[in-house]
Amino acid sequence: MNADSRILLVDNGSLEPASTQQLRRLAAGLTERVRVEVVPASVAHSSKIPAEQLDGRPAELFEAALDRVLREGAIDVRVVPLFVGPSYAIVRHVPAVIAEQQTRFPQVRIALADPLAVAGEPRLAQILAAHVREILTSTAMNGEAGARGGTKVRVAVVDHGSPSRAVTDVRDAVAAQARDLLGDEVAAVTACSMERRDGPEYAFNEPLLANLLREDGWRDGPVVVALLFIAPGKHAGDEGDVAQIVRRARPDGGAGVRFTPVLGAHPLLLEVLADRARDVRCSRLEPTAVAGAVGTL
Repeated sequence: MNADSRILLVDNGSLEPASTQQLRRLAAGLTERVRVEVVPASVAHSSKIPAEQLDGRPAELFEAALDRVLREGAIDVRVVPLFVGPSYAIVRHVPAVIAEQQTRFPQVRIALADPLAVAGEPRLAQILAAHVREILTSTAMNGEAGARGGTKVRVAVVDHGSPSRAVTDVRDAVAAQARDLLGDEVAAVTACSMERRDGPEYAFNEPLLANLLREDGWRDGPVVVALLFIAPGKHAGDEGDVAQIVRRARPDGGAGVRFTPVLGAHPLLLEVLADRARDVRCSRLEPTAVAGAVGTL
């Protein structure tokens, strides 16, 4: 293992310990695959989790983690975003932190990898399809469909919702790939958002999950909510926001709805991360590159 190299695996961060624990498991698995030490770090929030809820090891934020590995002597650092699409955190905050550190350590190579979903990437949709098929073959979901005269399951691919159209475009593209993969195994595959900002300029997030579940065929038939979330937490946990939305929106209180696991629960995600770590496009992120990245959104 190269002592001069580090990979920082960076997620958005959460106040839920389960999210940081999954980030750490993914970092450990990625270390095994690429034979470089992978440091788990979060953009925000996670440092507020009491250390005793994280096996005595407090979570580390991205800025502190990058500073630490540079001070420890790393001369080749790759930053791998654990984000589905080009969220503002990785087109604004992360590049700005990298650019600042690059001026302090000009001799060091700091490279920023692509997010998980890039053009031609099929594996996120494959994960969603695999998770949906696991539910379709379960006794519980077969029973739901049978009780309704063999009605086929509908699939709602839900993400958080974003102020960035580019992120929503990624969600829609992944949902379209999943639709092609599932074909006539299901009645429909529709992309939707957990929430959105007010104003017509953010209407591209529609439909909201709550509204979709009130439409014909969705409010009383069997539904699988395919979670386009990487880790469990406030939104995608068992009692998270998505589950609460489903209970409020459906007349049956969500009894006819099943939820897929999050993306990070599938081993294929590690393959995607390994490829992103190997295929970093730029040798060093200069301040001009940061300005260009911000200007694209």
